[in-house]
Amino acid sequence: MNSFVKLLFVIILFSLHACGQSKEKKLLKSDQNIMENQIEKPNNPYYSNTDTKKLDISDVQWKKILPPDLYAVAREADTERAFTGKMWNSEDKGTYYCAVCGNNLFRAEQKFTSSCGWPSFFEQRNKESVTFKEDNSFGMKRIEANCGRCNSHLGHLFDDGPEPTGKRYCMNAISLDFVADGIQQNENINLEKIVLGGGCYWCVEAVYENLQGIEKVISGFAGGKVENPSYEAVCTGTTGAAEVVEITYDKTVTNLDEIFKVFFTVHDPTTLNRQGGDVGTQYRSVIFYENDIQKKAAESIIKDLTDAKA
Repeated sequence: MNSFVKLLFVIILFSLHACGQSKEKKLLKSDQNIMENQIEKPNNPYYSNTDTKKLDISDVQWKKILPPDLYAVAREADTERAFTGKMWNSEDKGTYYCAVCGNNLFRAEQKFTSSCGWPSFFEQRNKESVTFKEDNSFGMKRIEANCGRCNSHLGHLFDDGPEPTGKRYCMNAISLDFVADGIQQNENINLEKIVLGGGCYWCVEAVYENLQGIEKVISGFAGGKVENPSYEAVCTGTTGAAEVVEITYDKTVTNLDEIFKVFFTVHDPTTLNRQGGDVGTQYRSVIFYENDIQKKAAESIIKDLTDAKA
């Protein structure tokens, strides 16, 4: 059994598990590949903009580390006064992190200026960045939003946000750290993106998120005739959009050849407009290349697999 066939076998087993897995995932990247913090807090040993391991720290310990105003909001679920934070109407491009542990929470593209006086977002960075629970305090029924890594209070989730989600993540500004894009640009010279569609995007995302060299995976839609379609619209089959994942990878750790080998293993490109029980043009097999190098690499592996009658 050659190495490529072994790779296909292993990933097939993993992909079958991925579609039915729970939302809890393990980070398989080596600690040696984790970049240095983008924000440094010497007095907080748990703070990291890259480490995604869950934290279980007592409030007694957090109280020794955090500033009193941040502790009151993050650990005691206090709320800062509206229009007092610096971020509620900011339109700067960048990334928002948990001010307690450094967890990656939101991108500026997911933010909108609302009239509530607190930073508001319509979507979180990934499925695990923010978690939720019922909040029945003060005689109200609300959904509390907490950091997915350290379980600190961030704010609340409401159903009065803009499209495409209709959600409003109403966050306390004091619970957020912000890093502008310009500060991070020099660190991203080895990163490249490619967009792939191979059926249910959650299943494809689950596989790539656990591969070495993959920095980020975002699920969405591409290839249609409707700008920013909703999930419901895509499901009608009238938008022409396909379910896809945008993969950001580090060229110094992995390469297109490995990415495509995984892609042609975790889905069946020979079933037209379907993957298993998911039927429709939105589940078609598709590669959206960004340059001729990606195009030629895709054509090459398709030819190899076709010639080998894989």
